[in-house]
Amino acid sequence: MKRRVYRQPLAVRLTHWLVFLSLVVLAMSGMQIFNAHPALYASDASRFGRPVLAIDGAIDAQGRPYGYVQIGSRRITTTHVLGYTDDGMGGEEARAFPGWATIPSMRDLADGRRWHILFAWIFGLCAFVYARWAIRLRPTLADLRALPSTLVSHLMPWRVKSEPSYNPLQKVSYFGVVFVLAPIVILSGLALSPAVDAWAPWLPAAFGGRQFARIWHFGGMLALMAFFIVHVAMVGVTGVWNNLRSMITGWFVVRADS
Repeated sequence: MKRRVYRQPLAVRLTHWLVFLSLVVLAMSGMQIFNAHPALYASDASRFGRPVLAIDGAIDAQGRPYGYVQIGSRRITTTHVLGYTDDGMGGEEARAFPGWATIPSMRDLADGRRWHILFAWIFGLCAFVYARWAIRLRPTLADLRALPSTLVSHLMPWRVKSEPSYNPLQKVSYFGVVFVLAPIVILSGLALSPAVDAWAPWLPAAFGGRQFARIWHFGGMLALMAFFIVHVAMVGVTGVWNNLRSMITGWFVVRADS
């Protein structure tokens, strides 16, 4: 037997879909902004010869262009994928991320920033609204004790059963994203704004300087994207329609004995 439980209130459903749209646009416009200077530095200044990460193009000994990803002193050739790839106009150029993956597709830093700032506001406001609900997901001591066994059970996600309430892994994940990861991304993004730096110079300093703030922001967005990918995968293996219905109508179906 199965029964329906009202799991997702309207505010949660609305912010969920707005955050989904915002993350997609922020990632694509963020890659456009990164294309303007495709390198990160672990210092308080841009040490061009010593990036911790760089995605760019160059010319090899035979005079042929190629793309690469550099991590520390190691270079990995990534031609036609990253570094030297789609320019958004039907050709290729030295460009960190391809045109099909950025907003706008052509190299346009100003428009990329406009898209990024607009959806950063939407993301921040949604995170604030969602936080009022997500505070109820704060893990208890019992949740933390049950976390190892929950992690083991999720190694085979197709066997995970539908439950009326969130399990310890979900609570830790969602709580961490909302109250740790999202604030890091938002605050490090603000630290990169010259207007914010003018009246709050302590903010970039709190991240170790503007270049370290770029690393925090870039790493935070990668972590959000990783969470997003795992989240979508879990939705797929634990019941696409049931999970989608709960985020559209609010109703979630579980076994009667759950």
